[in-house]
Amino acid sequence: MKFTIVTLFPEFFDSYFSMGILKRAQDEGYLEVNIVNLRDFSLDKHKKADDYPFGEGPGMVLMAQPAFDALENCAHPRIHLSPRGKPLNQEVVKSLLEHEEITLLCSHYEGIDQRVLDYAIDEEISIGDYILSGGEMAAMILMDAVIRLIPGVISGASVHEESHEDGLLEYNQYTRPRNFRGLEVPEVLFSGHHEKIRLYRLEEAVRLTLKQRPDMINRGMKTGIYSQEIIKLIEKFRKEERNEL
Repeated sequence: MKFTIVTLFPEFFDSYFSMGILKRAQDEGYLEVNIVNLRDFSLDKHKKADDYPFGEGPGMVLMAQPAFDALENCAHPRIHLSPRGKPLNQEVVKSLLEHEEITLLCSHYEGIDQRVLDYAIDEEISIGDYILSGGEMAAMILMDAVIRLIPGVISGASVHEESHEDGLLEYNQYTRPRNFRGLEVPEVLFSGHHEKIRLYRLEEAVRLTLKQRPDMINRGMKTGIYSQEIIKLIEKFRKEERNEL
């Protein structure tokens, strides 16, 4: 898979791609990265890529010309990271995995000339309802979410048992020591009984999601993604909660 990143600050990504899973993905041929410096396409002698907005207003706006020229030879889909975009979730991440190449445009300041978005960008994606200084950090989050799902980058079992993969948050995890400052690890995890451990973890995942993200439970029930086993657990824990009240 190939990512092309169009940015004013290429150095932002130096350490990001030089360590951990992302470095290994490149070394093993699963990932190719191309960083495009937006300033290289500026016709201004000072390589300026922004200007004041028409109609006045605060801040600066990235100009159309450098962005259009930088994107001209970039692959589709072309995605602009923006708080105005559709929310990034696991379903969106999986849909992006279907593409062999993806181009990400990272804007700054007050945004980018709307003509770029209208005629050179395929879609806008937001990583959350808050504002960042620029699109680079958002691009990193999107790429990390997609790259780790590329077959071979991470073992299949690790990927499939994570939060959001089945409409639930991931169950709690424990490691050595078994007793830490009087705090014990749940006994069932030492039983050696795989079915009991599976059921315990599923129950914990349902409990945690009901508590932390009831919106996920409601969405999962509406879309019909849950198995009958999960639905029964949801109904059981909801009934227990009503009885406690």
